[in-house]
Amino acid sequence: MPLVSTGDIVTPAARAGHGVGAFNVIQLEHAQAITAGAEAAGAPVILQISENAARYHGGLQAIGPATLAVARVARVPVAVHLDHATSDALVHEAVELGFTSVMYDASVLPYEENLRATEAITAHCHAAGVWVEAELGEVGGKDGVHAPGARTDPAEAAAFVAATGVDALAVAVGTSHAMRTRDAVLDFHLIRALREAVPVPLVLHGSSGAADDALTAAVDHGMTKVNLATHLNRIFTTAAREVLDSDPSLVDTRRYLGAGRTAMAGEVTRLLGVLRAQTASATPAR
Repeated sequence: MPLVSTGDIVTPAARAGHGVGAFNVIQLEHAQAITAGAEAAGAPVILQISENAARYHGGLQAIGPATLAVARVARVPVAVHLDHATSDALVHEAVELGFTSVMYDASVLPYEENLRATEAITAHCHAAGVWVEAELGEVGGKDGVHAPGARTDPAEAAAFVAATGVDALAVAVGTSHAMRTRDAVLDFHLIRALREAVPVPLVLHGSSGAADDALTAAVDHGMTKVNLATHLNRIFTTAAREVLDSDPSLVDTRRYLGAGRTAMAGEVTRLLGVLRAQTASATPAR
């Protein structure tokens, strides 16, 4: 199955009212685990590399092509996405490498500045056939920036999408990045209002903080792309730590990284099932 456009995964899911898993890659084992989990589920998936992960690797030059290579040999549709990019140069690099989408995050800027910056990035990406996600409302928890009460206004969101031409919008509805507990309280009425107002798929960031039933309900009320990172990192690290604790003399990194990869793959399979579950209240996106 060749590498596919992010839009080719998200658009049909939005029409069907299904959720799409978008999971973050830090090491190669993450990309392999996410892809294996998606193959076991028989579901498409999005591999995401954040600006922070790119910085950890000294740029996209190594981790980007490696992740694209994993996607190209997958047995299910896989897209590769640049997550939370604040740098125009990094967006341009991702486009040149062949990423199928980018999330440009100018949400910390005043509304008008966010709009202008996002509009320019969107024009650049669309010229190269790359799908664009933006954020409005500043989902908290990254780099010490956190506004617990931040919420995205539906009318402002609709105007922002119309002005910028973005293909999807990340909105603030009660989640926060880097949560290690799954007790976030989502505003489902706001999600439905946003779904009714905004003509492009909605994206839920900080989804590691939401319990399974909350994720299913978020999709039912209109979310499509659901981003998870911290929860899967915890699953990976717990499995690796158990192997290391069981054998203090262990030095072969394949043993504990392999255990983490296997555990993460299993959780990806499970989560993709959660995101595709529906109830009678499901509201297909547009």
